Amino acid sequence: EKNVFTGHDVMILTGAHDHTKFDNERKMSDIGEPIYICEGVWLASRCIILKGVTIGKYAVVGAGAIVTHDVPAYTVVVGNPAKIIKYINR
Repeated sequence: EKNVFTGHDVMILTGAHDHTKFDNERKMSDIGEPIYICEGVWLASRCIILKGVTIGKYAVVGAGAIVTHDVPAYTVVVGNPAKIIKYINR
C-alpha cells in the first residue's frame, strides 16, 4: 500500500519448495502464498518477510528480523523469528 519504505537488502519471499519431496520433484515444487504490506510500513535493512504474512499499518520491522507470522498494526517487531517489542502510539 502507500507510503511503505524499505532499507537496503530487504527480502520478500512469496514462495518456498516442498521439503517433503525429493530430487527434481523438490526443485519443481513451489508452495507460494501472497504477502500483504499495509500502509506506512517500514521494513528496515536486511529483514526477511516470508510467504503468507500480512504486515499491519504503520508497523516497523527491525533490521535483520525474520517475519514468519502476521505483524499487527502499530507495532515494532525484531528478531528471529520476529516478535513484538513495542506498540506505537497513534
